[in-house]
Amino acid sequence: MVRLVILSEGMTGQTYELKAEKTTVGRVEDNAFQIPEPSVSSHHCEIYLKGDEVHIKDLNSTNGTFIDGVQITEGILKPGQILRLGQVLLRLESDAPQQPKVPLSQTTTVVSQGVALTELEKGSGKPVKFESTTQFVKKSSKVNLIFLVIGIILAITVIVLLVIAFRKSGTIGTGG
Repeated sequence: MVRLVILSEGMTGQTYELKAEKTTVGRVEDNAFQIPEPSVSSHHCEIYLKGDEVHIKDLNSTNGTFIDGVQITEGILKPGQILRLGQVLLRLESDAPQQPKVPLSQTTTVVSQGVALTELEKGSGKPVKFESTTQFVKKSSKVNLIFLVIGIILAITVIVLLVIAFRKSGTIGTGG
């Protein structure tokens, strides 16, 4: 059984057992796991159990979702890792014994002469699946939209001021 343990002051020790395939986490009451803290969004993230893995998906929260200090939109949380929702810290704990770490030498294949071009052309026959769990997130277009709107307003203001200035200077020039 896996559970989230809150580490943040004022809520320290509160736990939530992850039993369902999907758990919603957020500040408001309609979430399966409610964390009534202002830095947590009303619907902050979703947690999915897929086999032995705990997947976290941020729901466009205001203050972000982080695993061990790295902001994520989607990621896998492992036992012992720290999940931060806004300013609230949680640790994933598991009753299952952790797998012993396998030495790197047992998991790495040494290729002494490199790979021949013919081997690359053959391929493995299996499609390659790339995970989208990266710390590089595309910036929101909201910021670009804000700058565009501000630029348009400034341009219109400058044009109006120029028109007013030309009219006044034209009126002064014709009266004298």
